[in-house]
Amino acid sequence: MDLLIIGFAQSGKTSLFNALTHRQAAPGGRIGGSIGVAKVPDARLGPLAEMFNPQRVVPAEIQYIDTPAMGGGRSRGAGLSGELLNLMQRADAFVHVVRAFDDGGSPPEDAVISMDLELAMIDLGILERRLERLQSSLKGARTADRGAIEYESSMVERVKSGLEQEIPVYRQELAPEDRSALANFNLTTAKPMMVVFNVAEEDVAEVQVLEAEWRSRISQGSREVVALCASLEEELAQLPEDDEAEFRASLGAGQPGRDRVAEASYALLGLVSFLTVGPDEVRAWTIARETPARRAAGKVHSDIERGFIRAEVVTYEDLMTAGGLAAARKAGHLRSEGKTYPVQDGDVVNFLFSV
Repeated sequence: MDLLIIGFAQSGKTSLFNALTHRQAAPGGRIGGSIGVAKVPDARLGPLAEMFNPQRVVPAEIQYIDTPAMGGGRSRGAGLSGELLNLMQRADAFVHVVRAFDDGGSPPEDAVISMDLELAMIDLGILERRLERLQSSLKGARTADRGAIEYESSMVERVKSGLEQEIPVYRQELAPEDRSALANFNLTTAKPMMVVFNVAEEDVAEVQVLEAEWRSRISQGSREVVALCASLEEELAQLPEDDEAEFRASLGAGQPGRDRVAEASYALLGLVSFLTVGPDEVRAWTIARETPARRAAGKVHSDIERGFIRAEVVTYEDLMTAGGLAAARKAGHLRSEGKTYPVQDGDVVNFLFSV
């Protein structure tokens, strides 16, 4: 799961990247993006570790990529490096960092609108290049192929028209077959986006109020909203855990921003975690909600997916109530599920397989 951190100059996006990943990226990042990994907070791992006393505990992870500042008044993708464009197209979602200091500048919502326009211009460039290729292909196309080319051309024209009316792809009314065809284009305005409002340090005690206010203004389908102070989060992330907790309490800073962004990332992409346990390892695994058991097994190892027999499943709550796997089995809480079972958040799973 790759989330691309984007923003205009002085937005604080690199400070956020450092806070999320405990890294020290240079401001602006390199063209290919600075890459770091963040741990997904999961309160279930601690009690499971106490129960199984494993050699290691492994939380789920999210990969964040910091990128150079956007902007510069480009036209239809002009001036955007091919490497950066590829990163944007491959990303699962965007994290747009918005400067939200009360410094007399333009309202933070203006940056949201400006970024939407930047992304729309990128997509228009992609669609115009595709139309040129389709029109060229149509000239020498066989009769049997013309229908597919004309359908795609018509679909691209409609999406392009919507973008020119400042309607991002995720808000356009499109038939399922159109969205399926568009998936191959990896358009930026079709991707989910989180907007992180970077507030001043004196506002950290009010982030929940500010979040609610901004969410009511800009949150629409495929959007999550988080408010935090990126520079403060960057500083606190470098402290030992106990010291960080003490400073947060003194500042009224609440839950670490990296945890809130990770949780919002899960919500944004419709993700859940299932758990595997044992003396060697207690681990959380990231999957899309309703992933079938056989495909979830592939997250652990491709051989397990290939040789899947069945999954032994118990909910985290039932396991903790029973006090162990043997007791959960005796109480009838440990059940067998087939390959199509939709794995749920908090399922503790043991996959049986043969290869």
